[in-house]
Amino acid sequence: MDFVKSLMNFESVNKKTERLKRKVEVLESKEADIAEEFEEVDSLGLKKRKREVSTWLGHVGNLKNKVQQKEEKVRARGWVISNIIDLFQNDFDILENEATELLQTGNFAEGHAVEADESAGVSLLTTDLVGQDFETNKNMICQWLRSDESLIVGVYGLGGVGKTTLLTHINNQLQNLPDIFVYWVTASQQCSNFELQNRIAKKVGLDLSKYGEEKEKAAKLARTLGRRRGIVLILDDVWDCFPADMVGIPIGVNGFKLILSTRSLELCRKMNCQNTIKVEPLSDKEAWELFLEKLRRETLLPPQIEVIARSLVRNCDGLPLGIITMAGCMKGVDHICEWRNALEGMEESKAAKEDMETEVFRVLRYSYDNLKDTTVQQCFLYCSLFPEDYEIERDKLIEYLIDERLIEGRKSRRAKFDTGHTILNKLENVCLLEGGKFTWVNRRYVKMHDLIRDMAIQITSTSPRFLVLAGVGLEDIPDDEIWSEDLVRVSLMRNYSLSLPSNASPRCPRLLTLLLNGNKIERIPDCFFMHMNELTVLDLSFNQNIARLPSSISNLRNLTALLLVRCENLEYVPYLGHLTSLRRLDISYTGIAEVPQGIEMLVNLRYLNLLGTSIEKIPRETLSKLCHLEYLKLLNNRVKVRAEEVSSLRKLDTFTGHFYDIVDFNTYVSSWEDRGPNSYHFVLGEFFRYELIESTERNVYLKKCSISKSNGDSLVLPKEIQSLFIDECDELTCLCDASLGNAIHLKVYRIYSCKGMKHLFCSSCFGLPFLQTLQVLDLYLLHNLNDFMEGGISITWTPSNCIFHSLKEFRVYGCHNMKRLFMPSLLSHLQNLEILSVCDCEQMEEIIGEASNEDVDQEATKIIVLNNLPNLKHLTLERLQKLKNFCSTSIACSNSLQQISVLKCLKLRRMPLLSEEPNPFPSLQRIFAEEEWWESLQWDHPQTKDLYQPLCQFLERV
Repeated sequence: MDFVKSLMNFESVNKKTERLKRKVEVLESKEADIAEEFEEVDSLGLKKRKREVSTWLGHVGNLKNKVQQKEEKVRARGWVISNIIDLFQNDFDILENEATELLQTGNFAEGHAVEADESAGVSLLTTDLVGQDFETNKNMICQWLRSDESLIVGVYGLGGVGKTTLLTHINNQLQNLPDIFVYWVTASQQCSNFELQNRIAKKVGLDLSKYGEEKEKAAKLARTLGRRRGIVLILDDVWDCFPADMVGIPIGVNGFKLILSTRSLELCRKMNCQNTIKVEPLSDKEAWELFLEKLRRETLLPPQIEVIARSLVRNCDGLPLGIITMAGCMKGVDHICEWRNALEGMEESKAAKEDMETEVFRVLRYSYDNLKDTTVQQCFLYCSLFPEDYEIERDKLIEYLIDERLIEGRKSRRAKFDTGHTILNKLENVCLLEGGKFTWVNRRYVKMHDLIRDMAIQITSTSPRFLVLAGVGLEDIPDDEIWSEDLVRVSLMRNYSLSLPSNASPRCPRLLTLLLNGNKIERIPDCFFMHMNELTVLDLSFNQNIARLPSSISNLRNLTALLLVRCENLEYVPYLGHLTSLRRLDISYTGIAEVPQGIEMLVNLRYLNLLGTSIEKIPRETLSKLCHLEYLKLLNNRVKVRAEEVSSLRKLDTFTGHFYDIVDFNTYVSSWEDRGPNSYHFVLGEFFRYELIESTERNVYLKKCSISKSNGDSLVLPKEIQSLFIDECDELTCLCDASLGNAIHLKVYRIYSCKGMKHLFCSSCFGLPFLQTLQVLDLYLLHNLNDFMEGGISITWTPSNCIFHSLKEFRVYGCHNMKRLFMPSLLSHLQNLEILSVCDCEQMEEIIGEASNEDVDQEATKIIVLNNLPNLKHLTLERLQKLKNFCSTSIACSNSLQQISVLKCLKLRRMPLLSEEPNPFPSLQRIFAEEEWWESLQWDHPQTKDLYQPLCQFLERV
């Protein structure tokens, strides 16, 4: 009987094997088609791969590897029925579900690539133009660009005079011109022809790594840039003359034009600029007006102080950078003695005739000296270690400053970060750093103006002594004589292809900081660190080719930070037990498969990141010995943690981990006593992919968990949770099943593939507190979801009863049973909605349903429809095969609507958002659609189509 049972199980496994193989074969075919298309895309260079497609291909590759590994195990153990059943029985459903999901998500209706010039069409952050000449210069340059005879325009002038500001305004103005594609590249002082070539290629989405000689690369780049008409390349901060054809810049081909900025008229002439323009310093009147504007005083300066202030401004020689920096330095200063002291310091600096590159250096140096606080000064100088024009993420910079003990003495990690941000704010306020926010992620950065960085590097050429060769295309480390014994910090980061000779052993006994990240280093000789006994910070991150670290690292007993992020081939780290001063260890996304030996001895460790490694287990009691940990990330698809192992870590401020089960999760959350981590990412159930992690501070991910309140162990969510992700929790039937009573601050709620969910709301859901705070609601692949509300439930809107008061983003994807999204009465609860996206819902016929006959006040419902969605900015309707109607009555979005995208909705013949308005929304910027659908639309006003037509961007499959 056992044999018969095994045979039946084998037949079941065999069927699953064949089914899985068929699905993998389909995925491989699709993968091959996309790869072939990508090869063509890469060769043309005018389009670039979509990130979502590249991510999808990565998941397909991972699935293929898993299946191959299983087959290899079977072959190794022999094709015996019991072996096959033992190895495959429990994994087949997982693998097949993964294959099915990839097949479902692999239908990229908008194509696999996007126009590369999307990276070109970016308006840059800039400041206002100052002075009459600036506006004249801008108009003159734009006029030259309209001429066929003007191919190269040179802009020259003193450092800090405003050349970059002028060019950013020109860049932004050209973005609004049809058929003009603008690319901005910063050349910088130590930029070689090879590095310049790579920077331009990267900007246009071209990978030159597969081409050998520089001539071949230049020819490929020139062909790519010459294919499209109307390209304008702006090269900012050019220091050296270069042959355009050798780099691959096709001057004049298909109307290609070049604008460059430099400090030298001679360089403009050598580059054969047909037109040149000099950016002159400001007049005394313009300089004084700019100073007052940046000083931002609410009252006039007293007469005695104004005399001194005008003298200070005259010392800035009409250079905007110097004037702005001086104003930042004197902001809030009221006592006349401080103004006199500033003027005396400036004039002493001028009398000293220091060997500065430009006159503005005196102003910048005074602003630096006036910081007075040596910690703030050291933090400022630290920023010069990064490449020119590099946007330094604030949090990462502060981590460095903590490692260097420039920020210390605070009890908590958060307090240290508050100190760090305070220092950076001060440097921004005095205009020694520029601030900004990344467009692709909600994080802030700082960067140095190139002239301010030059001044910082000049300061560090004496004391404290720095060696900075970051991002300059260096291929070999500096010669021995460059590594002087008084060096304190060395930065060779982001040179991309740096090699270390086998006998390299720099003699730097005072060296504290060594930044070698981003260099593709393959091997580090054991003797390299022999004479660096004082080293405290070592960053080797993003050196993907390193396989082993030298054993000499074990002797760096003063090391406080060892950073190995994304050293993906790294498999061996020497014994770390002697590094008892170590406070930060980051081996995330490396190939390391075991916890480094001696880690339990690192009693001062504050920061440990094992995210994305191949580590399978952490020895018992290892974590409990690291009692000072403030930052801990353990998440990968193998390591799980028990509550007892982490509950004793009372100082944790940031924690990412995968719990064994709901009991461990509840035990850990209950142990907090209002002193839990400020930032956390918790996983319960099956492992989640890394890229799904949210950018909010407090997130919980549940996959294939039994979380319904009807079960014995009810889920205990942290009170401060901000983001909740639920995937394949089939017992979930509506929102209130997830034990969300504690979630009083929830901002993001995403639900994936929960088969039991037939409606989002039942009558018990309306008391959930998070409905007032929720900002993002996403529903993905809920195949049995029929309605937003359980049958018969109606919602009455009052100012005090608005259930989605804070909701800004609502997305529905792959909910195939839904025929309509919601009824008109719900719109009044969506007054702050900014993004509405509905995609791949096979049965969807209507977005906003028609008021039913039972509605007691249909006229009131029409009024609700007409006056709601006042903040809607982006509307997306894609691949809705049965969609016939957006809304049965007119709907208004005030003047907020900016973008509409309608793709593969061929049965949709009317768009009330457009057809009811005889004039376009003044805020509407783009309409993405297929031309066939656009031509089939029915319009209430004949002229409306013509008014909207210029906003259309017709999309086709690649």
